[in-house]
Amino acid sequence: MCGIVGVFHNGKAKEQVEQALTLMENRGRDGSGVKEVFSNSFFGHRLHAVVERVPQPLVGEGTLVANCEIYNWKNLAVKYSFPAKNDAELLLQFFDRFGVTDTSLNQLDGVYAFAYFREKKLFLARDILGEKPLWFTVEKNQFAFASEKKVLIALGFQQIKELHPRQLAIHDVASSSSSSSSSSSGTLLFQQRAFFTCIPEHLDSYGLLKEKTTQLLNKAILKRIPRKKFGLLFSGGVDSTFLAKILKEHGYEFTCYTAVLDTENDMVLPSDLIYARKAAQELGLCLKIKKIKQEEIYSYLKKIVPLIEDSNVVKVGVALPFFIASEMAKEDGCKVIFSGLGSEEIFAGYERHKLARNINSECLSGLRKLFERDLYRDDVITMYHNLELRLPFLDRELADFSLKIPQEHKINAEISKKILREIALEHGIPLDIAFRKKTAAQYGSRFATALEKLAKKNNFLSQSAYLKTFYPRPNLQLGVLFSSGKDSATAAYIMQQQNYRLACLITLKPKNQDSYMFQEAGTELVGLQAQAMGLPLVVQETAGEKEKELIDLKAALQEAKSKYGIDGIITGALSSTYQRDRMEQVCEELGLKVFSPLWHKSQENHLQELLNYGFEAVITKIAADGLDERWLGRFLDAQAVKELQLLAKKNGINPAGEGGEVESVVIAGPLFQRKIFLKNTRKVMDGHHSGKLVIEEAVLV
Repeated sequence: MCGIVGVFHNGKAKEQVEQALTLMENRGRDGSGVKEVFSNSFFGHRLHAVVERVPQPLVGEGTLVANCEIYNWKNLAVKYSFPAKNDAELLLQFFDRFGVTDTSLNQLDGVYAFAYFREKKLFLARDILGEKPLWFTVEKNQFAFASEKKVLIALGFQQIKELHPRQLAIHDVASSSSSSSSSSSGTLLFQQRAFFTCIPEHLDSYGLLKEKTTQLLNKAILKRIPRKKFGLLFSGGVDSTFLAKILKEHGYEFTCYTAVLDTENDMVLPSDLIYARKAAQELGLCLKIKKIKQEEIYSYLKKIVPLIEDSNVVKVGVALPFFIASEMAKEDGCKVIFSGLGSEEIFAGYERHKLARNINSECLSGLRKLFERDLYRDDVITMYHNLELRLPFLDRELADFSLKIPQEHKINAEISKKILREIALEHGIPLDIAFRKKTAAQYGSRFATALEKLAKKNNFLSQSAYLKTFYPRPNLQLGVLFSSGKDSATAAYIMQQQNYRLACLITLKPKNQDSYMFQEAGTELVGLQAQAMGLPLVVQETAGEKEKELIDLKAALQEAKSKYGIDGIITGALSSTYQRDRMEQVCEELGLKVFSPLWHKSQENHLQELLNYGFEAVITKIAADGLDERWLGRFLDAQAVKELQLLAKKNGINPAGEGGEVESVVIAGPLFQRKIFLKNTRKVMDGHHSGKLVIEEAVLV
């Protein structure tokens, strides 16, 4: 891994690039370079050499700075007769001949983030999953990019965006025509890149699928072995233990690193400590363990939270053991470190996979979000310790194959990641380790307990509020896909409490009350709700026709992105894969991230949360046996929730209305600065058990 930066259209571009390289010193201590590529425009590079020491920027017909590990670079060099000394030189020669397109990028087997300049056009791209980071800004008549967001912040930029891995960005420095994102010094255009698919599923026998998966796992691990000293982040779970077993089988020397909270006073050992010790003893692994005392956590948080530029509780909880293990690897002189990240997503290891109707679709959705959720955090932590991170489970060929393994081979009864666990067992990994239940890193290390204690000790109501003291900037700026009802309001509040900034509400108003995607009842109130929350509102009408309504959704999201600079959206989706998949696809096309904090949350828990948070919601539509006219206009209070739960048991309805049985409108709650009073309403029934509440007049009070 390396660090790359570029500043265009600035008289002080060279000084800014040099400043950025100083800030990114940890991303490469093997050299640095600066190169002018256009008038008042410079590239900069920090080198972390693993294959040959070739300084960058590189100049051929074009100019290149790259942060890359291309595993098939030698094959490509032979195939096209390129005289390349390493993968970065191969990239330059490859792009000089074939250009930068989705087709040419698909020939690369590896991970990368690069900037390539030729004939007054700048190309920016990342590997399709986003293992290598890249941020950019179009601001103050300038264009700039860097490997880390904090670098652009330090240079004085504010409107900083992460390049979406499924987008190729092209900056035409000679043009000033308008586009989706522009400055007076040029334009920035985006081209969509193809992602994985989970269809059609493989038809081979289970035995053949295991054999092929085993081959791809071995290939993914072995192609990533460096000639430098390396280590392995180790939890004693099936993922890291399988990596260790394969590495040991092939005779490589490496050290496993485990970090946990020191819990001697609690008399409860972290499960990661127990299993890591057992796995190391059973398999003859070299294991180093570091125990951190409760009173040491604060000093680590002061480093980690600003480093990962995020105060999300889960991200910080996972970052703690990762940071400390990387610290040990650095002390041992490692240049590369392996991690088992990605196994859960390709083999279905999370609880949400068990709850999914279509497991492979859930896996695909998780892979889409991995760059925002895990990859940037893990990259900056390892780079801080001058380590390159390698992730075999995110190998492109392995992921593509695994997404099409029939779901019954991934989850069977209570067993998740079935195919991987059975492969691990066949490789001699002990049964209790191969089938160890998934334990998230923050819990297996017990660092989640430490965070909880610190927040309480410092008199904070939540861990999010406590962590925000270390990094006060909002995590991201998000638009709320807002229907006027309880689900979208609750989802927005949850994200706000996790230190995400709500930038605007986005409402689709369907003319068809039976829209597949959007709620119609209550949308007449969204203007008042936006006023009550003090948020701007984007409204888009739609005919509500199946699939065609996605065009209207895209238009609304594009408007929100252009007007309010949103990084992503919040949805209130609970379990509708139909809606979730289509929203994610539209957002991919726009380079937006998707957050659905209610996803697969039990409907009973969701309703209880609604009450606990203090939201006041009124039922505006019913469509299910057991519901009648008396429900219209009724408050969704504790008694109503209790009755809905009884009806769910009796008639099989969804108590939270996920199947359209009940729709609601929120009139007050923690997001609201003022309350809405429904001054004049009438009930319209179209059957014994179906009808809607028409809101004819409402006011803010």
